[in-house]
Amino acid sequence: MIKIIDLYDLSHTVAEEYLKGFSYPWEALKGISAMIVSLGEKLDGDYIQAAPNVWIHKSAKIAPTAYIGAPAIIGADTEVRHCAYIRGSALVGSGCVVGNSTELKNVILFDGVQVPHYNYVGDSILGYKAHMGAGSITSNVKSDKTNVVIHGQVEIETGLKKVGAMLGDFVEVGCNSVLNPGTVIGRRSSVYPLSSVRGVIAADSIYKGRGNVVTKD
Repeated sequence: MIKIIDLYDLSHTVAEEYLKGFSYPWEALKGISAMIVSLGEKLDGDYIQAAPNVWIHKSAKIAPTAYIGAPAIIGADTEVRHCAYIRGSALVGSGCVVGNSTELKNVILFDGVQVPHYNYVGDSILGYKAHMGAGSITSNVKSDKTNVVIHGQVEIETGLKKVGAMLGDFVEVGCNSVLNPGTVIGRRSSVYPLSSVRGVIAADSIYKGRGNVVTKD
């Protein structure tokens, strides 16, 4: 339930071949920066190199107030809105929305992802058409700065101090929710607004609160 093959349809990202090299999504976090540079050097003429190691598709809409740091790839028909802050190491797919005052760092956003209002997404992978409501964030560092552990049926040591959230395809996260370090949410699951989520949420579930997770009809 927490492997890449369980969470994502890899046909919806240009990182398909890269991700196929790993079993678990957090294993891919360390190499995102190098992967983006390698992919960017092979992109066709539909992409403009806006700055060193920053490639933007000609059809993308970029607000003049947005910041895009290297390395980054912004896909076709994606909209990067007012005051978005893409710090770097960000692969943003096609048809995405990166909204006002949203910050991205060391992420893979599959096609169709929406992070449209006041979101922080760091050290995370968001699957096809995943959506984060206004003000929802991924927390990527534990308060005691120790390595992140994935809390599921068994505990898995990541060996990493920075791990955000792994959202499967079509996941919906409610407004002002916090996804704690190492959260994994299965495909098509939903999270109620104002939630604090930790651990693994199964596919096709509704997270209503701690200890209150129900299966979708």
